[in-house]
Amino acid sequence: MKLLKPPRLRKGEVIGLIAPASPPPSAARVEAGVRYLEGLGYRVKPGRHVNARHGYLAGTDAQRLEDLNAMLNDPQVRAIFALRGGYGTPRLLPFVDYHAVRRQPKIVVGFSDLTALQLALFQRTGLVTFSGPMVASDFGQLPNPHAEEHFWRVLTSSRPVGVLPNPPGEPRKSRRPGRVEGHLLGGNLSLLVSCLGTPFSPDYRGALLVLEDVGEQYHRLDRMFTQLRNAGILSRIAGLVLGRFTKCAPSNAREPYLTPGEMMDEVLTWFEAPVMERFAYGHIARKLTLPLGLRARLDAARGKLEVLESAVA
Repeated sequence: MKLLKPPRLRKGEVIGLIAPASPPPSAARVEAGVRYLEGLGYRVKPGRHVNARHGYLAGTDAQRLEDLNAMLNDPQVRAIFALRGGYGTPRLLPFVDYHAVRRQPKIVVGFSDLTALQLALFQRTGLVTFSGPMVASDFGQLPNPHAEEHFWRVLTSSRPVGVLPNPPGEPRKSRRPGRVEGHLLGGNLSLLVSCLGTPFSPDYRGALLVLEDVGEQYHRLDRMFTQLRNAGILSRIAGLVLGRFTKCAPSNAREPYLTPGEMMDEVLTWFEAPVMERFAYGHIARKLTLPLGLRARLDAARGKLEVLESAVA
């Protein structure tokens, strides 16, 4: 599939804001995030329904979809940033205006629940998207300097992205050495697994698969990795990069259980690709921004992941 790279983001351009999943944590966080973006010299256009509520969703499916498709079709909007993740994005996938994406590729940013939209956009259009900070979740409070610097460099520079560096004092670990190349895919493990078997799941053959998750019980992580094996994903990838699995715990600490490390020891017997872990990516403040779809090189023994091309045109 031919990659679609969006144009790089320039000061003065319009960033559209959407809430395709759960409601933002507070109006104050959204306002702080908008002030942050405007303070950097960008113009900000919130979706018409970003303040809507429908149970645990940020408005009805129709409202959230209307905002997303409006931003995709608006010629003034050059980038689309999610306010937060949570739950709800997969409900929109059959109705996204993929034709608009092909006509005018745009920067699309988010992580967590936004993984579903990013995988679908890559599968249906080849669009390079950005798994990174969100407006209310990350920019609505003091951004982490390491995450902030990397994020804006990836979105605004047409030079090759290069090495994705962990913050100082956070070494990576090689689980299985090896040096391989492939296109970066992945995101939140739960959302990736939920897309398997649908028209919105990309081809993982030869991919460098990057995974993270939050708030999952250990046995559920085991079940999702087992699903990756049973679906033939682990046998197809070129390499595996494990981000942070934060706030995960056993379902009952008083009963016997496998720790994530013990579980991964068993998972690694299911396939042969190089594996690196402790990658600074996921539900953490000091997160790296991943340009999903780009060609990259993994040297697991050295703890090095390098993106070999530019993320934006």
